[in-house]
Amino acid sequence: MAQFMDVHHNMKGVTADQLREAHNADLAIEEDERVHFQQAWADPESGVVYCLSEAPSAEAVQRIHERAGHKADEIHPVPLTV
Repeated sequence: MAQFMDVHHNMKGVTADQLREAHNADLAIEEDERVHFQQAWADPESGVVYCLSEAPSAEAVQRIHERAGHKADEIHPVPLTV
């Protein structure tokens, strides 16, 4: 399964509870698209959120994010990890 890093902008002021809630919303439905969201990071000051996932495609990642109510602004494949 491929890995993807997606980016959400315009989430300035996001709290740890809000990030956890958004991540849990993804986890609740991720199996529908055979996606697994591994971790999420946020910078409340800039409003940028990053999510790392394993999925069959970037489109599958986006479908889960859209259904969970937070469409990704960017999705990047991560073909190499060290």
